[in-house]
Amino acid sequence: MTQRAAIRAEAARLRASFEAEGAQPVETAILQPAEVLLDLYGEDIRARAYVTSDALRGEQMLRPDFTVPVVQMHMEHGAEPACYTYSGEVFRRQEDDPERANEYMQVGFEVFERDAPEAADARVFSIIFNTLKPLDLRAATGDIGILMAAVDGLHTSERRKRALRRHIWRPRRFRALIDRFSGRVPVPDSRAALLSMADPMSGVAPVIGMRQEAEILSRIKALQEDAATDPISENEVALIDAVLSVRETSDNALSHLRDIAVDMSTIQPAVDRLARRLEALETRGIDVMRLDFEASYGRTNMEYYDGFVFGFYAENRPDLPPVATGGRYDALTRHLGRGREIPAVGGVIRPGLVVELGGLT
Repeated sequence: MTQRAAIRAEAARLRASFEAEGAQPVETAILQPAEVLLDLYGEDIRARAYVTSDALRGEQMLRPDFTVPVVQMHMEHGAEPACYTYSGEVFRRQEDDPERANEYMQVGFEVFERDAPEAADARVFSIIFNTLKPLDLRAATGDIGILMAAVDGLHTSERRKRALRRHIWRPRRFRALIDRFSGRVPVPDSRAALLSMADPMSGVAPVIGMRQEAEILSRIKALQEDAATDPISENEVALIDAVLSVRETSDNALSHLRDIAVDMSTIQPAVDRLARRLEALETRGIDVMRLDFEASYGRTNMEYYDGFVFGFYAENRPDLPPVATGGRYDALTRHLGRGREIPAVGGVIRPGLVVELGGLT
């Protein structure tokens, strides 16, 4: 059997196992409208997607994942609650690492469930956990919702909070913003000079390019308002850092986060959700005292997740990407639902990596 045939056979087995768990099989088009993905991720998506153009349909992208089209399908036609599975190729452009695959198979399991979201989290995680058990992988978990709640609780402007929320999935940019908003780094000389001008637009050359004068003035006004805003306190920065530094087994992480919540009460509802999730996982037979939890997990490659996140790794093969990943993406359903929303959680397995690690049979 060729490698490709073996991967397809493994994908079929995985999909069948998800169907046995009650998932309805669905298909999505390989070519996806670029407009939707650009609206979600901005121009950054071009760096990792294959983009083409159609005279009638406009810009199109080879499918970079399944979640977005599955959410669109469900929000347009799905009943609730619902559970889906799918399998097929996804495409990711690679510019830095020629060893990383630019085309590979995914098999997914997605749950749209309004009631008991923590139980749905546990259902998805435990099914993937038990499916991959023969490979003896390390499971990593996190919860981006806790960091989001910490940002929401900062005593600063809504503009700053929006900027921090937007860059939660870009840790370097997030840290740079924290340092800037807390006054840890000085204002750049060029910006200070601009802000000191009585009329920043006086004496400038004619406006050229895409930005109009009104947009430039709006940006200058935003910078002026930010300069007049008090810095984020060192105590609040320390609490953000404390949240980000939590990296323990899940039971110990819960205890640590409860301690932080005493001084940052806005994270308490998210911490309570973590507690309920751990109870639901225990009910499904997961030993949470051996389950890793990292509050900052998922911030570099899971940008539409906004709550529970997880991944499975082969510790003896650090050269491999995660064999499976997943998480909660409630905000994505609101974004694509055009006024409707439903809590949702899902995960994907890469059958090619399962085959490389010896298979599940």
